[in-house]
Amino acid sequence: MGHFLDNTFTIISGPCSFEGQDQIREHLDCLETSKYLRAGIFKLRTNKDSFQGLRARGIEQMSALKVDHNFCLVSEVVSMQSLEALKDVVDIIQVGTRNMYNYELLKELSKQSKPVILKRGLSATIDEWVQAAQYINSDENQVILCERGIRSFESKYRNTLDLNAVSYLKQKTNYKVLVDPSHGTGNTFMIEDLSKASMAIGADGILVEAHFNPAQALSDAHQALTLPQLRGLIQNLNSLAPHFNKKVVF
Repeated sequence: MGHFLDNTFTIISGPCSFEGQDQIREHLDCLETSKYLRAGIFKLRTNKDSFQGLRARGIEQMSALKVDHNFCLVSEVVSMQSLEALKDVVDIIQVGTRNMYNYELLKELSKQSKPVILKRGLSATIDEWVQAAQYINSDENQVILCERGIRSFESKYRNTLDLNAVSYLKQKTNYKVLVDPSHGTGNTFMIEDLSKASMAIGADGILVEAHFNPAQALSDAHQALTLPQLRGLIQNLNSLAPHFNKKVVF
């Protein structure tokens, strides 16, 4: 499918929520070249009063950005209606943790040909996660699994990042596996260590949040890297990659 090739470590970075064109231009200018951008146009939020995404206005603005910039957009679908709305702008579809069990949505995704990143549910077992992936497609080359931390009793960080699952899936299945250290920890100071560990354990890449001004981010401000921090992370992973027979792609 042209993405997440063997011996590559793909870094998909960007803001949790798409807030406007200037935000994305800042991101792309900082990295100078960036093939993969993550940005939520539709957002599912626990608090109904929280920012829910730019939605239709965001699709229009993102479409205009893609005319001038060459990147693959990774964005979350939250419903069948959002899937239809995003079809002309999204390149890689993301299914968030809340929708891992939304089997009707997963069935609908099976009718389209774009790659799908399936995030693990908060309390999902590996078997439940893999069975959800099979709703989308029995072809393990179309679905990319994303470990984003599971709920546990620990309260020092947002979730418990289950790198055991990455090792297991890489040994026992043919799925490509990404890691989301932003949601997995909820702490920016932990992201680089967990990203390096993800590479070492065999993950195919990371999904990481970054914002030009995290303090003003409309969602998940506390776990977003600054753009200089993101640039430093990419440089450090680039240095580490040859030790694991990997090439960093971002």
